Amino acid sequence: RIEAARCPDVVVAQIDPKKLKKKQTVNISISRCQPAPEGFSPTLKWQQQQVANFSTVRQSLNKHRNHWRSQHLDSNVTMPKSEDEEGWKKFCLGERVYSEIDALSDNENLGIDYMKVGFPPLLSIVSRMNQATVTSVLEYLISWFGEKKFTPELGRWLYALLACLEKPLLPEAHSLIRQLARRCSEVRVLEENKNEEQISALNLIICLVSRYFDQRDLADEPP
Repeated sequence: RIEAARCPDVVVAQIDPKKLKKKQTVNISISRCQPAPEGFSPTLKWQQQQVANFSTVRQSLNKHRNHWRSQHLDSNVTMPKSEDEEGWKKFCLGERVYSEIDALSDNENLGIDYMKVGFPPLLSIVSRMNQATVTSVLEYLISWFGEKKFTPELGRWLYALLACLEKPLLPEAHSLIRQLARRCSEVRVLEENKNEEQISALNLIICLVSRYFDQRDLADEPP
């Protein structure tokens, strides 16, 4: 008590402003999406229509999930275990995309080999995936997409997995879809040939993440 009584009520620290200026470090994290290339920014009406369509797909999937889950899978369909990252990448994308083989040989064009071209996200397949598996596969594909180009096979699966993702989002799913939207915005800016169909697919994913899953800070501003 005696020592405390001897301390002044107010203490002013002596700070040298020159030292502070030298040692300041500012870390800036760019969390927003990059704007769409000029002439490719989606209109608000288009975005609203995509959200409405997506909502209808989700409602139908939830309504008929038990029916599709009861359907027998073809004998050639073997779903990987949830933790099998490489297995799921090959299952969804096919060995051709996964191994980055440019074209199929003539012999392979005679019939569809799903091991080579990937299994589509059939309702009988995605209806069997619980939320942990949906989140895991989404993580595997987003990780792959982080270093690879966008393909139709990838786009179909990303759309299907988003349709299966339950709301409210778990923290890991929330982080994943934001990462996905930002990656889509990077890829469409780097799109050299400005392929309209490809950019439209990337716009769609950004639209769903931002406007359906309420990540409004990532949304494309209408032109």
